[in-house]
Amino acid sequence: MSKPIKIGVVGLGRIGMSVHRKCLLARPDKYTVVAACDLIKDRCDRYAEEFGCRTYEKIEDLIADPEVEVVDIATRSCDHYKHTKMALLAGKSVLVEKPFCETYEQARELIALGSQPAGPRVYVRHNRRFEEGFIKVNEIIDSGILGDVYEIRLARNGYQRRNDWQTIKEFGGGQLLNWGPHIVDHSLRFCGGGYESMFADIKRVTAVGDAEDHIKIVFKGVNGRLVDMEISGGVAQDIPEYIVYGTRGSLIGEHNTLKLKYLDPDVELADIKADPATPGDGSSFGNSEVLTWKEETIELNPKDQTAVIWDYFYESYRNHKPYPITSEQAMNVVKVLEDAKIGTEFAK
Repeated sequence: MSKPIKIGVVGLGRIGMSVHRKCLLARPDKYTVVAACDLIKDRCDRYAEEFGCRTYEKIEDLIADPEVEVVDIATRSCDHYKHTKMALLAGKSVLVEKPFCETYEQARELIALGSQPAGPRVYVRHNRRFEEGFIKVNEIIDSGILGDVYEIRLARNGYQRRNDWQTIKEFGGGQLLNWGPHIVDHSLRFCGGGYESMFADIKRVTAVGDAEDHIKIVFKGVNGRLVDMEISGGVAQDIPEYIVYGTRGSLIGEHNTLKLKYLDPDVELADIKADPATPGDGSSFGNSEVLTWKEETIELNPKDQTAVIWDYFYESYRNHKPYPITSEQAMNVVKVLEDAKIGTEFAK
């Protein structure tokens, strides 16, 4: 059995203390936390108590620790590029929390540094690629029961007068770099991996900082699909997370439930043709065809499934298996986020 990865965690705030800490504690056979770094001593003390690791106040000291194989970057968004670059230049591989970085040029530079033969590697933690809802919606689309899917709408909305650092541009705040990487990644997968054109509009509506909390991005995918994504902190009523339109049916996903309505695949459609004549008595339209519908409800597991990315990372780093988020995919997400800040239309 492969030995555990000796990892050093940088940034013990909301993500580092909750998500990363819990996932690492749950995988002692795959990860040994040998070092942790934060400016706040109490956070370091908790990691030291739970993992028995060394602690540092400065990231430079953690990177210089000879026992650290991989540096786990969970610092604020504005520091991801700087901290990832420091680790790569020191010869340490990096698992970096989303957002990967703030600009496309930064992403290109980090990928180049983390792609040299026999050199350190860089991995981006797009964990919501493994949400059960996202995976299941893709399976339903691929099954063909909805016919040819021509439009998909994605939403992650709520209403909150948020006031933490995630609302301040100086620190990389705003929904573009918060929920944005997740839903842009989903959108690009639904687009067939790329897009022919994109429209974006961003604004601040309820957050009290200076960063955006309402995002609308519409893609025309390379597969011909229209993908409309929305992230907002200013929507007071629930709307579905997924709406999928196909030529034979549709899907609505909300509250861990997927509802499908589609034409029965076992019932052949009538052979009808367009008729230029006035229909009936001129007061109606359509035809007398009776469509046979099937309806289905799928309940999703409410338990978060996204921690599996730690298993994919382990297998890639330790056993040289392909990592499911490629460098090109990670860079393309950053490109969309950067372009969306301008708020206009772009050709790919």
